[in-house]
Amino acid sequence: MDYRKFKADYLFTGHELLQSDHVLITDQHGKVQDIIPQSQAGDDIQVFHGLLSPGFVNCHCHLELSHLKGLIPEKTGLVDFVFTVVTQRHLPDEEIYEAIRRAEDEMIENGIVAVGDICNNTNTILQKQKQRLVYYNFVEVSGWLPQIADTRFAKSKSFYDDYINVLHESELVSISPHAPYSVSNELWNLISPYFKNKTATIHNQETSFEDALFMNGTGDFLRMYRMMNIDNSSFNPTGRSSLQSYLPKLKDAKKLLLVHNTFTKEEDIQFALNEKSEAEIFFCLCVNANQYIEQSLPPIELFRRQNCNIVLGTDSLASNHSLSILEEMKTIHQHFRSIPIAEVLQWATNNGAIALGIDNTVGSFSSDKTPGIVLIENMDGLNLIEKSSVRRII
Repeated sequence: MDYRKFKADYLFTGHELLQSDHVLITDQHGKVQDIIPQSQAGDDIQVFHGLLSPGFVNCHCHLELSHLKGLIPEKTGLVDFVFTVVTQRHLPDEEIYEAIRRAEDEMIENGIVAVGDICNNTNTILQKQKQRLVYYNFVEVSGWLPQIADTRFAKSKSFYDDYINVLHESELVSISPHAPYSVSNELWNLISPYFKNKTATIHNQETSFEDALFMNGTGDFLRMYRMMNIDNSSFNPTGRSSLQSYLPKLKDAKKLLLVHNTFTKEEDIQFALNEKSEAEIFFCLCVNANQYIEQSLPPIELFRRQNCNIVLGTDSLASNHSLSILEEMKTIHQHFRSIPIAEVLQWATNNGAIALGIDNTVGSFSSDKTPGIVLIENMDGLNLIEKSSVRRII
């Protein structure tokens, strides 16, 4: 067998950071064989300046919204952002498909190898059939009015069936609720049986108004319902935070991705971690989208203190300037300088692979995996700086 050998100033395995005296060995197709000391590696070693890492896992993306890049103003707040997406997402199919293709190219160029992708339609199936990236497809369900629950569920179930029948990867498709403020109890009852043994996801506490709605029926979501001509009279506040109100409904999921978490509090984290359920919970950070929409950042140090499983996402090009996990890490490093690079890289690689249930193939330089190889260049020692960049090696 012909081997390829890779060495750099630093080698991150998906679990730990190794120094420059280690060599990564793969076959010609990038399947990992071993990591060995340089003294045992022989000749023909490819040497790089920078940090070698497994390919990145983008746990939260809306590929289908790529055509909205640059069309939605920044810093509008979540309600006006959501309203703009709902009312302006419709463009000619050719423009949508071309934007999806370009966005996937961008993710590949930025070292991403796997994506947790939100699907409200089947617009991305054609591109996904090319199998250039690994996708976990979250078929998203929404509907706040009880009387439309059956119709909304039937539509989403048809998309769910399409993804399974076309992509032939039933283990990588699930039905998931959009957000606590957009799914009625009647719709929850219809989708709950589909969580069993699956990874599910939900947009969680992206704005402070979300908790206000569930605590006492107030906040800016009431304005959104009025803007969308949605009758909110059937909703009864629970007197608890949104997370504590909906999380028990997701107890049958195998894994659960809570996305954004910008306004999640310590008591919510403790509730989630103590909730008696089957689900292994991951908190997905999309910091550049949080800045784009709400000018806020999630309480990352709080998640670290509570030993939460953390993963990273980019959200969509409607709410971000790029689909780059490195740019997400750079923003985190800018605001939370004490977090070691190896920890953030683990969020971006192995943790993400585990969350999506694909850690048997990607996420780390473990034997027989094909996780891709990326090189982070232009670092200041082990610190990410503005000019830090990523290059895909395999």
